[in-house]
Amino acid sequence: MKIYFNGKLVDKENAKVSVFDHGFLYGDGAFEGIRSYNALVFRLKQHIDRLWETLHTLMIDPRMTKKDMMEAVVHTLRVNRIKDGYVRLIVSRGEGDLGLDPRKCHGKPNVIIIADKIVLYSPELYQNGMDIITVPTVKNHPNALNPQMKSLNYLNNILAKMEASLCGYNEAIMLQDNGYIGECTGDNVFVYKDGVLSTPHLGCLKGITCEVILQLAQKMKIKVFEGYITRHELYNAQECFLTGTAAELIPVVKVDGRVIGQGRPGPVTKKLLDNFHQLTKKDGVKYDL
Repeated sequence: MKIYFNGKLVDKENAKVSVFDHGFLYGDGAFEGIRSYNALVFRLKQHIDRLWETLHTLMIDPRMTKKDMMEAVVHTLRVNRIKDGYVRLIVSRGEGDLGLDPRKCHGKPNVIIIADKIVLYSPELYQNGMDIITVPTVKNHPNALNPQMKSLNYLNNILAKMEASLCGYNEAIMLQDNGYIGECTGDNVFVYKDGVLSTPHLGCLKGITCEVILQLAQKMKIKVFEGYITRHELYNAQECFLTGTAAELIPVVKVDGRVIGQGRPGPVTKKLLDNFHQLTKKDGVKYDL
């Protein structure tokens, strides 16, 4: 495996950052997860645009253009001969001292690209649906650490993931501080009922896959609602599913012990998943192996 590390491709064993890197010390940096399908990088521009928004808020200059970053992603996939894979793109603040002040980080930010495989859930869960719960850990308040930033500080999500795992579940819903549905530890949440597909929007990460599903739903003449959703509405939905770059689209059939709809993946969920897979076969930046 070759890792892109600050403009060079190095062996996995040699891809190392300093212990004084503020990404390591404080989670000071940004990342993106990107998918490739059949040598097509799906929605690459949208991922890079979102990365740039996070970097802008964090005031980190990657010392690269968006075009250079996109070419680096494609090059890393090509060199590793990965046709269907997952890319983790990381930009950390860089090396500084043991204090918090980012002005003490005098070196360049570290830009790292890892091209590999990822499997979040078993095929059985995609076929039969997943059982999830709501956990006590709530989403970060936007005025504390805005959930729309994909920063390296993911402890909020990790704590929620731990709570789910300790209870024997693969995934968990995190509420917003106002009690409304937020998102899962790594995925956006969708509910469908009476011809309307709903997903939380305010205070949640603007998921790339989430946006794709909303666009596909509109093409299917399904009404779309983005706004506050309560657990009561979730429990009484006809269908529910989660979306994310790594997860793609996975059905949910039970939440907090309440059966969703008929207790199996519904027809709208299945149709959206099929349309999503069809889109990944033709929408992306092509590269040759």
